[in-house]
Amino acid sequence: MTTSKRMLVVASVVFMAMALYQWGHIDGREGKTSSFIEASFAAENPPKLSPVQARDRDYYAPNSEDLGPDEMRVIACGTGMPTTRAAQAAACFLVELGNGDKFIFDIGTGSAERLSSLQIPYDYLDKVFIGHLHADHFGSLGELFIGGALMGRQKPLRVWGPSGRTPELGTAYAVQKMKEMYTWDLAGRVGMVDFRGYSIEVNEFDYTAENAVIYEDNGVKIRSFPAIHSLDGPVSFSLEWKGLKFVFGSDTYPNKWFTEYAKDADLVVHECFVAVPDLVAKMGFTPEQALVVGTQIHTAPEAFGKVMQEIKPRMAVAYHFFKDFDTTAEVNNRIRTTYDGPLSLAEDFMVWNITKDDIRVRMAIVEEHTWAPPLVSKPALPRDDDKENYGKQMGVPVESMGYTDFIKEGQWGEVNEALRGVYKEASEVLGREFPYPADQKAKDK
Repeated sequence: MTTSKRMLVVASVVFMAMALYQWGHIDGREGKTSSFIEASFAAENPPKLSPVQARDRDYYAPNSEDLGPDEMRVIACGTGMPTTRAAQAAACFLVELGNGDKFIFDIGTGSAERLSSLQIPYDYLDKVFIGHLHADHFGSLGELFIGGALMGRQKPLRVWGPSGRTPELGTAYAVQKMKEMYTWDLAGRVGMVDFRGYSIEVNEFDYTAENAVIYEDNGVKIRSFPAIHSLDGPVSFSLEWKGLKFVFGSDTYPNKWFTEYAKDADLVVHECFVAVPDLVAKMGFTPEQALVVGTQIHTAPEAFGKVMQEIKPRMAVAYHFFKDFDTTAEVNNRIRTTYDGPLSLAEDFMVWNITKDDIRVRMAIVEEHTWAPPLVSKPALPRDDDKENYGKQMGVPVESMGYTDFIKEGQWGEVNEALRGVYKEASEVLGREFPYPADQKAKDK
């Protein structure tokens, strides 16, 4: 390209960028560097390609990028609806900070699988904030509790969630009943594994508290404020760290608290439900049901846009609808009747990297056939008093945590010879003796 043509292109780009100053720039509040300018210069100066050197990725690969000391990364681990599907788990957003902290906001049905595919050591995934107690917002808590401990979390899982109008409608009650549901599961593990991760610490807070600090540590401050959804009890959250602000709505009807406390945040995640016509056409709702559920229980796309136009985030994130080729266009068109700012229509594994200067949006490419991530520290041997302590906690007699003679007599002895070979192999490879249990029991008699 000749010099004169190049100058003409640059001049045209600058003119258009100035004309479009309030549209399409990276920073939603300040037009520091237009994305249009960046894209144009990138097109004018393409990177040099090599047949043997890797190019920069245009996607996020877990465990492949360091997080900057002043950077926040948010990953959508569930963006769908109460009826989960393979493409979308229910509500869950992971926030990772440059100081090493990680926070899970909602843990809806199916989302624990998404978290596992990120290959993050489970000791780092120990803080969960639940906005309300619908299954599509905390239905995978049990999977994270049990599976996380089994795969290496060696400390209690910590859960923050709102109270209710009665104790039975609060987070502490729900978690206690979940633990009771898993009594058989845990009674079958205690005494055989490192049991430190098989406990939950619940921090229940007042759902009516407005912009109340419910967590403060390591420079991170998390606040709660009331939401409106189904019953009294739901809340929304804000997280502030190093001048960055993330807001998560969970489920809520548009409300005065959100429009006040989410103002000028960097990334705002707010529900945006399926458009009313699609609730009728695709989900079989009656028009009356669709209108109530789609506009009064949940936030309609038009109302989502109105909220975002009021609070003006650097990036608005709409979630809680099945994102298909037709529903996406419908939701987007309806949002754009009331909002003209930066917008992401979330889907599972969408990633936002946030700094004071930039918000980068892309998709994560994950491995489905994942195993347990590395352990942060070595597991401990089971304690002699683990069974006794668990029995007292759950009201289970210690003698019931094991096999009765009736079941023991059902063991098929024909497999002993084959299994002795497994123990012999382990002894030879590791250089220490592993006695076969049946032989050891016979010797002890």
